[in-house]
Amino acid sequence: MALDVLIVDDSAAIRKILQRVLFQADIQVGKVLEAGDGVEALEALKTNPVGLILSDINMPNMDGLQFLNELKNQPNHRHVPVIMITTEGAQAKVMEAVNLGARGYVRKPFTAEQIKEKLVGII
Repeated sequence: MALDVLIVDDSAAIRKILQRVLFQADIQVGKVLEAGDGVEALEALKTNPVGLILSDINMPNMDGLQFLNELKNQPNHRHVPVIMITTEGAQAKVMEAVNLGARGYVRKPFTAEQIKEKLVGII
């Protein structure tokens, strides 16, 4: 069954690259939604259920950590697996994301194989 995905990153180029990487990784992708920050992501989730969220940590308006915190307060979306895709070098921020419910993370730059490896067992 195809998986609807939400990609949250303030870079449109990274969102497009992630979309292409999902297809290259042979992930059965259905609809792909995009958001430039956590605020847009929460808005998209109001009308679009998804089975996977790929989110950056460092974004304007609402960063990935704030987004995760908001997501866990939403009964319809709190169990959706979230993978953080980040340039964040500080281990503390990455660990905070995991503590907030992220199922894992991949550091930028990434390969299709790294994304696929991270998703095995999650989707």
